[in-house]
Amino acid sequence: MSHKRQIIECVPNFSEGRNMSVIKQITDEIESVSGVKLLDVDPGEATNRTVVTFVGSPEDVTEAAFRAVRCAAQLIDMRQHHGAHPRMGATDVLPLIPVSGITLEECAALARQLADRIAREAGIPCYCYEAAAFTEERKNLAVCRQGEYEALQEKLTTPGKQPDFMPEELNNITDPQSSIPEQILKSGCTAVGARDFLIAVNFNLNTTSTRRANAIAFDVREKGRPMREGGSITGKIMRYASGEPIMQPGTLKATKAIGWYIDEYGIAQVSMNITNLNVTPLHKAFDEVCRCAHNRGLRVTGTEIVGLVPKKAILDAGCYFLAKQQRSTGIPEADIIKIAIKSMGLDDLKPFNPREKVIEYMLDDAQQNAGTRLADLTIKAFAEETSRESPAPGGGTIAAYMGALGAALGTMVANLSSHKAGWDDRWHHFSSWAEKGQQLMTRLLQLVDEDTQAFNAIMAAFGLPKATEADRKQRAAAIEAATLHATEIPLETMNTALQAFDICKAMASEGNPNSVSDAGVGALAARAAVLGAALNVKINASALSDKAAAKNFIEQADALAAKADAEEKAIMEIVENKITE
Repeated sequence: MSHKRQIIECVPNFSEGRNMSVIKQITDEIESVSGVKLLDVDPGEATNRTVVTFVGSPEDVTEAAFRAVRCAAQLIDMRQHHGAHPRMGATDVLPLIPVSGITLEECAALARQLADRIAREAGIPCYCYEAAAFTEERKNLAVCRQGEYEALQEKLTTPGKQPDFMPEELNNITDPQSSIPEQILKSGCTAVGARDFLIAVNFNLNTTSTRRANAIAFDVREKGRPMREGGSITGKIMRYASGEPIMQPGTLKATKAIGWYIDEYGIAQVSMNITNLNVTPLHKAFDEVCRCAHNRGLRVTGTEIVGLVPKKAILDAGCYFLAKQQRSTGIPEADIIKIAIKSMGLDDLKPFNPREKVIEYMLDDAQQNAGTRLADLTIKAFAEETSRESPAPGGGTIAAYMGALGAALGTMVANLSSHKAGWDDRWHHFSSWAEKGQQLMTRLLQLVDEDTQAFNAIMAAFGLPKATEADRKQRAAAIEAATLHATEIPLETMNTALQAFDICKAMASEGNPNSVSDAGVGALAARAAVLGAALNVKINASALSDKAAAKNFIEQADALAAKADAEEKAIMEIVENKITE
């Protein structure tokens, strides 16, 4: 069962870049949605356009996007708009971008749903572009925006040019002379789409030569460079019969790049946009720029990420460089990120703070302002919090934490074994076990808080009003639902902690013999987690009105507890034999 949080980014462009009061009202609408983090507001006076960036869950982001579009339509009059940038609506473009736990295809479906809602509820015609497009040609934003706002009348009344989603009053309109409602004349059209995350990254070079930086950029960028007669850099550019230059493609797909000199740093850089991280990951781009720089007698001294980056891009890079060293990748996330920072020189020009550069961390920090998670407390503070007279955190929370410790101990033995002298040919085997252990530990630490939250939800349900018969029915239903959830959580703790036995058994059998006792303690902790969580399943199930469901929960808990007993006994036998050999 996957518990990866879904995060998307939205980067709407509003046709107002000069009136900060209007911009503030629009961004206030975005921030009115709890769970959304506003990351950047970038107004441009010449373009008369503001690019806004915000992130959050798909539900929160699409709600914030709708509110912002509706607000922009009320405040911006496209009949009066002038600017240097192409535009066709108060909200000109509205792309949804997958960041974590969600695919581009899922974002495209969300974009279509959002476009439909904007047309129906806000009365704004919408095109769908890029991955959300219904036709191949409309994947190109320029096709959707052809003629810009000035072609609005033609676009709305000409079959084949009409937006994908139209307000009800415009349905079946085909007369070029038809009267367009004033509100639509004011708001114009919006293009709603889905695209991959774009990383803007600069690779620092040990040169001041823009020409050499450009040469490297042409080596790697997908477009490449024009081919020249004789293969020389001064030869005549070769062209097709149409006059278009014949291009020699670069080595990196889904990239755009140029070379430039930066006065602030006194160095040249290869400036790159990576438009699809699944095609060209950040670490692959770094290595390829390094290779091409070396071929031209230069070195990459570091990397500068412009703006924000998804966590996966940094973690993938850290794991890549660890694997090149034949080191375990089953280590804490913070350690992997540190390896990525040092390997690519992300702190070459200025300190690289993941809390300020990684999207997921920025969102986490914003959400944690509302309260500290139990899993973030020190072990002393956690113990003290448990000891207080409040009933939560209680046994279910402690059981989840015991499971996390059991998984952590098994992971520790895997990492020690991966790095053991003389076992170099087995590093990947033990690294794989360590990765599994890190995943289990992470999930069990999440369950630490989820168990307490589930108990608090029961208490909240008991606190609901019960003055009337309707109140009492609603309260009883809420209590039953909360109790059901509070039974499911420790059952998941049991199933998750049970997987720690696989790691502990493997490490007791084949891991570093000097740490076999640690594998044994890990098994004991995992058993305590499973049996402790079983008690919580039973006590919560006993409070359910649905007795059939309660019986099923208890039977599952008994079966898992028996399995844990057997697993722990088998592991302890291995451990005892190893110790006495």
